[in-house]
Amino acid sequence: MTLRTMRQDELHMIADDPVRPHIDPESRLEDGRNIVVLENDITGNIDAIVCTALTNQLPTTEDELFENATPLGSILVAYTVWSYTKGAGRTIINQLRDSAIDEKCDRLVTLSPLTEMASKFHLRNGAKLLEKNNLCQNFEYELRI
Repeated sequence: MTLRTMRQDELHMIADDPVRPHIDPESRLEDGRNIVVLENDITGNIDAIVCTALTNQLPTTEDELFENATPLGSILVAYTVWSYTKGAGRTIINQLRDSAIDEKCDRLVTLSPLTEMASKFHLRNGAKLLEKNNLCQNFEYELRI
């Protein structure tokens, strides 16, 4: 399984985003933001997708996330993730954690919806709940060095 940036011809897959389908592809790719895919090395299929932004502070809303996104950020924020195959969500988060370490990020956090499904997903995958806000909740994954 390989992590890579989503290509232009794959942007139509953004319509499958179950968490933040209202965010257009262009906004997801502005400075400090990226769409990362988990490509199956055998089939060439995309098994999971995660949208990220680099910031220098913990965002509590989408507006804060996008206002503070910067290519020089030290906090990698995963703000939406979905998978097409069982277990691929966990795999993409684990590989994203490894990528954050390689990119010298200080932290990997989420801007997650206030749903039981999001909570279970992140807690089951080793994240710790940082805080619940009015619209979102933040989890943090420990960066293992």
